[in-house]
Amino acid sequence: MPITAANITLVVACALVDGDGRVLVAERPAGKAMAGLWEFPGGKVEAGETPEAALTRELKEELSIDVTQACLAPLSFASHAYDDFHLLMPLYVCRKWGGQVAPREGQKTQWKRPRELFELPMPPADKPLIAALRDAL
Repeated sequence: MPITAANITLVVACALVDGDGRVLVAERPAGKAMAGLWEFPGGKVEAGETPEAALTRELKEELSIDVTQACLAPLSFASHAYDDFHLLMPLYVCRKWGGQVAPREGQKTQWKRPRELFELPMPPADKPLIAALRDAL
């Protein structure tokens, strides 16, 4: 399938890093594509949104935390061809947010050291981001 703007899906992801250098990952809940895999929190960029605005919205909706765009530092990105679309996913790092992480969509979460992320089953697009994250932290 040739890549066109019509079949590129822009998704943003965030590596939330706590004071101990651990990263938050969330398990995709049952009923969603790739259920049971662990991923960096985030979601689709909607029409009219910047990636940063989408990420602050998604983190509030999914995890009940408030993140300001100034606290999002771009780190890397993934470009991955799935069967029916091509995913482009920038990964941001965030070390400061307001509120306590409280999952709102039934997903499990866990804090992991970057090297421990290699052991988790993750979507193919997330896996290549682990090395960049490990090297940056």
